[in-house]
Amino acid sequence: MIKKTRAQRKAEHALGREVWMKRYERERQRNVAATPGPLPMVIVLDSLKAGFNVPKIFRSGEAFGVHEIHLVNIGPFDPAPAKGAFRKVPTRLHDEFGAAYDTLTARGYTLFALDPQAPESLPDAELPERSAFVFGHEEHGLSFDPADYPGLRTLSIPHAGPIQSLNVSVAASIVMYEYVRRSVSLPPSSRRAAAVHPKPNARPVPP
Repeated sequence: MIKKTRAQRKAEHALGREVWMKRYERERQRNVAATPGPLPMVIVLDSLKAGFNVPKIFRSGEAFGVHEIHLVNIGPFDPAPAKGAFRKVPTRLHDEFGAAYDTLTARGYTLFALDPQAPESLPDAELPERSAFVFGHEEHGLSFDPADYPGLRTLSIPHAGPIQSLNVSVAASIVMYEYVRRSVSLPPSSRRAAAVHPKPNARPVPP
């Protein structure tokens, strides 16, 4: 087996980036016509790495019927892991969290920031219909001080193992599932389908 030189690997990396950048731009243009999901839940991704976690959250967001996803200070990413969801889930872009906060609170949303150290846990929290969930950077956490936003609440996801936190895309999926579980009133035998196909009469949220 012939080993590739550093220059060859660099050239392949550049070519790969060029390919997915074109894919990103194409999907981003199609996102303009995206239709909000059937539930009023909103996801806010705060300064996450522009890597595979972002498109995976889009995929889960489409499955769980989120209204829209807000991206705060997140650059272009390869949308391939989203399996088409990036062009289907409405996206709002912000340079800083304050802009997303102002936009959503003006629309009557209660914002919840996920924090492993938060005393209030997800299962115990009351989740209003208009709930927006904020997820911070995979390593550095939130880009802001929650104390600067009095209307913001923090939540933790309980777990039994010694690890301090979950992968952000996994955490987002758990939160979305919990919201949908409470939003859909169906017999136990139908709950699995309900988690992916929310009730059709859920009211859309006006912009």
